[in-house]
Amino acid sequence: MTDLARLSAWLRCPVCGDDLSPAGPLVLGCTNGHRHDVNKRGYVSLLGGGSRHLGDTADMLDARDRVLSSGAYDPIAQAVAAAASVGSPARRILDAGAGTGHYLRAALAAADGSTGLAMDLSPAAVARALRSDDRIDGLVADTWRPLPVRSGTVDAILDVFAPRNLPEFHRVLAPAGRLVVVVPRADHLGSLRDAGTMLDIPADKADDVLAASASLYAPLTREHVAYDLPVTSGLVDALRGMGPSARHAAGAAANAPASAAPTTTRVSVDVLTLARLP
Repeated sequence: MTDLARLSAWLRCPVCGDDLSPAGPLVLGCTNGHRHDVNKRGYVSLLGGGSRHLGDTADMLDARDRVLSSGAYDPIAQAVAAAASVGSPARRILDAGAGTGHYLRAALAAADGSTGLAMDLSPAAVARALRSDDRIDGLVADTWRPLPVRSGTVDAILDVFAPRNLPEFHRVLAPAGRLVVVVPRADHLGSLRDAGTMLDIPADKADDVLAASASLYAPLTREHVAYDLPVTSGLVDALRGMGPSARHAAGAAANAPASAAPTTTRVSVDVLTLARLP
């Protein structure tokens, strides 16, 4: 059964910004009379009029599940969990662009007594994250818009291969809060990109994040996680299918000859930990 009190304790009304609280069976409301239905699966959608952006499809989520359940990105998850607990364990963790909740579950496992909020534009993703761990609450929202999350209530935010709203992240973080950002390096999955079926990655993405965040956050740690990953043709297909390349390079992937599939690829990402500035 959905814990409406715990869910609402994260949230504010997307219409007026007032705190939300339980207002009936599967309903959250504010003192100004705005009401928001909670899905029977236990999450709430607070898009507030829709979004111009697209969430991950069921096929993309299935591909992501295959990659993450294989252990292919376990070193990244371990680095994220460690970064989220820099200084002290995070008790309230928001995963922005949570997908299936894989990285959020890793962070929760490293911090006893913690709870998490899986936020994603895709209702299907939020539903999967929610049912994967009873410590996770679910929110459908657009990271690019003002977040329907209460100010100063979050100990740590995870942003793993996801869009970043740095001012809004700053607002919802507690005074000693941390932001953990994972971005790919230019050589990430390089052998797959060389085959021409995945989008290129701009160089120096981590430097760009640090420059953009300098007025709001202080850098704490920067870890380069890199290793060679053996891949099968099935894992290659899943890696291609779980991200933006699934939309933009689907035709190229479908037409690539089977012999072009590599047997190894390089995983190469930067894990940045940033502290909220006053």
